[in-house]
Amino acid sequence: MTFSVRTVPAPTAPAEPACDVTTRLGPVTLPNPVLTASGCAAAGRELDQFFDVTQLGAVVTKSIQLAARSGRPTPRMAETPSGMLNSIGLQGPGIDDFLAKDLSWLRERGARTVVSIAGSSVEDYATLARRLRRADGVTAIEVNISCPNVADRGLVFACDPVAAGDVVAAVRHETDAAVPVFAKLSPDVTDIVAVARACVEAGADGLSMINTLLGMALDLDTMRPVLAGVTGGLSGPAIRPVAVRCIWQVHAALPDVPIIGMGGVRSGLDALEMVLAGASAVSVGTAVFNDPGAPPRVLHELVVALAERGFDRLSDAVGFAHRGPA
Repeated sequence: MTFSVRTVPAPTAPAEPACDVTTRLGPVTLPNPVLTASGCAAAGRELDQFFDVTQLGAVVTKSIQLAARSGRPTPRMAETPSGMLNSIGLQGPGIDDFLAKDLSWLRERGARTVVSIAGSSVEDYATLARRLRRADGVTAIEVNISCPNVADRGLVFACDPVAAGDVVAAVRHETDAAVPVFAKLSPDVTDIVAVARACVEAGADGLSMINTLLGMALDLDTMRPVLAGVTGGLSGPAIRPVAVRCIWQVHAALPDVPIIGMGGVRSGLDALEMVLAGASAVSVGTAVFNDPGAPPRVLHELVVALAERGFDRLSDAVGFAHRGPA
């Protein structure tokens, strides 16, 4: 007896919905609005083994400082309900190694790169911007102003509109006009709109929000702080409602200023919420710790979510929640 073998074609994946997801961040146009979040994937090498980082709108690097830093003592991370605390202390290689190794790798890989910078003084930020101006492959600069100002008894730049504006003005002065400067804002302030406005008036092309919230946790066995640094930055889904609120408030006050939203984005629907509140792009951070493929997944889910709601273009959805009834 003979049997005929019928070849069954492999199932095809559903077609990606038609939706224009290009987005503008100041003078730069990105092919899509999903970025990594600073601090969660160094300069992208770790994630590149799970997906092609050139698929993303851009890779946002860990904050770079002038000199290498070893960071704070351990333990430096702790899980919390719906989030995590980190007290890494801006561990990093310093600007020289970053330019020679990380930025060159990203450039050769073909990824768009947003370089996050941090410093302890206005001059630190200006020097970093000056060094980056002479480097190839910088798509944008994200200014992490959630750092203590050593010249003012440790006041965090992001908590004072004048100090935040001074940093942004220094960076903008040293940066090529074709490279947008985004100020990364802290939610640990009374009036985030005042800080946002000061940064824009000082020359910021856009705003990144939000940075982590200051928090802490206690070990109930030792009855001491869990983190060696006592306090740390809270990230993850627990802070997303705060991020959405901040994005909403700033977009309402400064509707023409592009915003990169971040804080607890785990899905395309999370990203869409930030877009509707006023974000032109979103960064995915803490989610990669348990799902390193989260950024491209979030992008796909966002495209589907936009199409399901009748949006042909991402730009039509930015700030849509602010509009009155049809």
